[in-house]
Amino acid sequence: MATKPIATTITRPTRQLCKRYEQAIQLLGKRWTGLILDTLMEGPQRFCEMTATVEGLSDRVLSDRLRELESEGVVERIVYPQIPVRVEYRLTDRGRDLRPVVQAIHDWAEKWIPPSEVQAEEI
Repeated sequence: MATKPIATTITRPTRQLCKRYEQAIQLLGKRWTGLILDTLMEGPQRFCEMTATVEGLSDRVLSDRLRELESEGVVERIVYPQIPVRVEYRLTDRGRDLRPVVQAIHDWAEKWIPPSEVQAEEI
């Protein structure tokens, strides 16, 4: 009588994501956050300057994102006590440390996003 082959299953160890990486991606991966950071890389900006620079960004979303970035220590809000009050947002040291990350995304986009796709979206 022939013996039946024993079924074997290969188990792969489950990989755990780094919690720090996960938290960073959750913060930086939100819609508009990358464009806000890119704008602030140029230097301090007023709220209205950012909404003018980042087309399609609503005041409410910009306010929410700036608040989140401020609570994470990436952006700081500076209030100049003059009449009228002037408020600017600028990157902290933690935020400026994202410069190579933002530049790497620019470099990747230049290499891999065809100009025809960008022009098609602008129409």
